[in-house]
Amino acid sequence: MSTLLNRIGSANTYDSAIRNIAARQSALSNLQENLTSGKRVVRPSDDPTAAANAERALNRLSRIATDQRALDAQSNAIRQAESTLGTVVDVLQKFRELTVSAGNGINSAFERKSIAMEMQGLRDQIFSLANTTDTNGLPLFSALGSALQPFVGPVSTAPDYSFKGLPGQAASNDVSIPFTVDGDAAFMLQTSRDGVFNVQLGIGTSTLKTDAVVVKDPAQLTPGSSYAISNISPPVVDPIAGTSYVTYDVKETLANGLPGATLPTQRGPDYPSIGGTIAINISNVATPVPPLPAAPLTTPGLSFNIIGTPVAGDSIKVTPSPSLFSVLDNAIRDIGSASSSNSASQAVSQALHNIDIGMSRVSAVRGQAGDLLNRADRIASNQQGRSIQLEADRSNAEDLDVIKGISDFNNQQTGYSAALQTYAKVQQLSLFNYIS
Repeated sequence: MSTLLNRIGSANTYDSAIRNIAARQSALSNLQENLTSGKRVVRPSDDPTAAANAERALNRLSRIATDQRALDAQSNAIRQAESTLGTVVDVLQKFRELTVSAGNGINSAFERKSIAMEMQGLRDQIFSLANTTDTNGLPLFSALGSALQPFVGPVSTAPDYSFKGLPGQAASNDVSIPFTVDGDAAFMLQTSRDGVFNVQLGIGTSTLKTDAVVVKDPAQLTPGSSYAISNISPPVVDPIAGTSYVTYDVKETLANGLPGATLPTQRGPDYPSIGGTIAINISNVATPVPPLPAAPLTTPGLSFNIIGTPVAGDSIKVTPSPSLFSVLDNAIRDIGSASSSNSASQAVSQALHNIDIGMSRVSAVRGQAGDLLNRADRIASNQQGRSIQLEADRSNAEDLDVIKGISDFNNQQTGYSAALQTYAKVQQLSLFNYIS
């Protein structure tokens, strides 16, 4: 049996040992880099798939951070708008308290004027609050877009106040809320929706009073029109029916100031007794109704009651209020110019009714602003949950398991040390060393 002996040169052995040591040193260096950076994937070549997943997660995290910064700015603007509306409600409440005090029968005309002057200061404050801007100088109540000052007025022509913008509330989405609130819905009034009218007694009308106007059928009304009720007759006895009734004329003035149609003389419902309540009905003046002795339409556009016994010369004017500022101005004017306790009482009752409607509009929009803030909190919570998930995905893709990393490093370091020691031993197996 023969044995083959292969002789391997020392140089080849040395080269193999050097390559092995270099490979172990490179692996040890890579493990050390992973440990110091805390990442398993330091460069895309380490794991292309994991690097791509980590990059996608980082991009999404960056978008969420950008959306969150925008949401914070939006929330700050809406929070300021909500706080401003709260201040408006507080000022309106003070205005209302002054209105109630002006109705005190012991007040003189001079005292009512003093109260009206104080009310004017509150009205100016409310108008200033409606045009409040945020820290960037943008109006808080610009709705879908407006000028730098959304509310303009008063002017001598109708409407006395106007909203210089596009009414409406911008919609929210999954990651953002609007920057602004619909100021038109908060401060501007609509006949069909709110039915705010101011009823003034004519000069010389000293015994009558009226209650608040009720909108029966908005379709029968011309937007912006005002109505003058004149020639209100004393109670007339109907000899056939054995009851009394009141007649009156109604004349319309259009929103542009031009005269509208005039109704034929109207007959009111049966008048129950001296000093009773009489219903005044205003129908569509563009469609004439039958003249006397027919009764008014069963479904009038507007209706209100007069309390007291009318006398010759009594007249009433019904004017729509297009804005909350108009309501406040009417209250200031009518209370300050009231020449008698009866006219002051009329001005106070009208003002209180209309202020309450305006305050409800402001409170409703304030509630919408609060809902936007709640939505912003929900969006932020959802974004935070997404960020946690994306951060976990990124970490799973590229972060290093430290315990495993340390173990691998120790193993590699042991192997590297063993390779060095082995090389040192092999290096001594030289024929020249043996000869020497």
